[in-house]
This record gives sequence, C-alpha cells and structure tokens, in this order.
Amino acid sequence: MQSMTLEQLRATASAGGVVGVTLKGEGSGFFMEIATRSGQDAFLVKARSTEPRRFGSANSALTVLRGIGIAVAQIDATNWDPDQKEVTQNRDNRAQAMRQAHEAAAYNQWLAAEIQEAIDDPRPSVPHNEVMTRMDARIARHKAAGAKLA
Repeated sequence: MQSMTLEQLRATASAGGVVGVTLKGEGSGFFMEIATRSGQDAFLVKARSTEPRRFGSANSALTVLRGIGIAVAQIDATNWDPDQKEVTQNRDNRAQAMRQAHEAAAYNQWLAAEIQEAIDDPRPSVPHNEVMTRMDARIARHKAAGAKLA
C-alpha cells in the first residue's frame, strides 16, 4: 500500500483520482485509507514522514476531508476502542519541548539579571589585558599544583 500526504491527497482529489476514503478505527483513533482510480490504495501520512497520520476522532478526520472537497467517506470501526487511551509520542515530544522552552526561558531570565547586575556594578572595569594576565597566572598555579600531586 502506498502513502500519501495531505497535499498529495488534495491534488489527487481535485484531479478526480480519489474513488473513496475509509476511516479505519484503530485503538482510540482513526487513520485514512484512500482508494484511487489507478487501483493503488494509499494511506494518509504526516507531512514530513512516512508515519500514518492519526486522527483523535472521526469528526476531525471528516473535517479535513471536507476541507479538501471530499464529502463522502466510509467508517470501519472494527478495531476502534474509544475507551483505549493512547499516550502518543507526539504528546510526549511536545511535553519535552515545553519543558525545554521553560528551562530556556528561566535561563534567559537569570542571564539577563546577571548581565544587568554587571552593568549596574559601580566598580571600575578591568582592562582585558589585565584580566588575561591574571588568568594566565592562575592557570600556571593550577598546573604547578597538579604536577606536584603526580
């Protein structure tokens, strides 16, 4: 069975190449199976993937079909179980992305406060060459201390 993106389905439907669509219930969601005039059935996949596109309800799938001009579809509820709750990988990925966004925002807020504190510091600035000289001396001391331990 072939795969088809939403844009490919839209183009095929507008060209008259779609014979029928069946919403196949699987778990608590639905997948789209598309019958084409060429005889090669296809299933709807996500835009940048070969993973089948899953709809949480028949209503959301029908809304997509109606939006591209397909007004008639069949529903196969043989394997549909509305009580089966699936935690999808997308939801897990989205939760992880949100956690990372919150962590990044907190870090940015902390960094902005540190920068502002440095800007507001009334002490005179230390020239770059003086800072580098001090750091070179500090590094040399640590290297010497490490050599004594070995």
